[in-house]
Amino acid sequence: MLVFALRRLLSAVPTLLIVTLVVFAMVKLLPGDPARLILGQEATPQALEELRRSLGLDRSLAAQYVAWLGDILRLEFGRSLTDNTPVGALIAGKLPVTIELAVFSMLIALVIAVPAGILSALRRGSWIDQVMTLFALSGISLPNFFLGILLIYLFSIRLAWIPASGYTDFLENPGRNLLLLLLPAFTLGTYSAAVLTRYLRASLSETLTQDYVRTAHAKGLPGGQVTLRHALRNALIPFMTVFGLQLGGLLGGAVITEQIFSIPGFGRLLVDAVFTRDLPVIQAMVLVSAVAVFVVNFLVDLGYAAADPRIRYA
Repeated sequence: MLVFALRRLLSAVPTLLIVTLVVFAMVKLLPGDPARLILGQEATPQALEELRRSLGLDRSLAAQYVAWLGDILRLEFGRSLTDNTPVGALIAGKLPVTIELAVFSMLIALVIAVPAGILSALRRGSWIDQVMTLFALSGISLPNFFLGILLIYLFSIRLAWIPASGYTDFLENPGRNLLLLLLPAFTLGTYSAAVLTRYLRASLSETLTQDYVRTAHAKGLPGGQVTLRHALRNALIPFMTVFGLQLGGLLGGAVITEQIFSIPGFGRLLVDAVFTRDLPVIQAMVLVSAVAVFVVNFLVDLGYAAADPRIRYA
């Protein structure tokens, strides 16, 4: 397993280098002058030129990229153009909120999707399968922002059970933290649960028709043991792939959901940075999102190897 993990890490180095190059190029292609954004429209040409020189913007693009890459390797992301706050401190303050929301959302998705997908696969064509299929289609079709508004109207306005918006740190008040995250996590988890249910049903349904499953039944093994220990384990590969994609997307920032529920997370910081054209923040956040997706994919690869040992030697 260790050799397999090291191979995966080494193969990701060229990918991450390409990501840094793409992020740098995209930011440089954006219109606007960072020096003028900092000093304003009334700045003199001499002041603009001096600031560009201090920021290193007077150098060639290749030199700027090498310098920026060196700063990234030292975990120095520069400073915000709006308030001169270190970008690393901004991200460090917002990313844990989004990570907590993403993990909570995926836990809700797993609690719903795993039993729903298994029941739907075992009862194909029954009313249970039809109900699960209807749930999956509804969850995929219903936009997150609309579901979030419906939940706020029902549980916050009509029933007054849960606050409509806000965030409290878990260490300050764990109960209120979980209460405030319940609606946004359910909003995000419902869509993920619908997608995961469909994939698990399709994968498990196909696995249950394989010869080794029929052989296990013919040997007299209990049905639950055949399903959980043999069929489900092999059906988890595509399920884990989709799970990783869903989690990686959430770690990149649940922008709309964080806006609706006023959660000060990663996605909301990105929206504010785009509106204020804060290029260093945008650049760092896109890079952190790419790294987060890579980390999730790496963990999914390890999950593949754990579920099917043959993958380690492929």
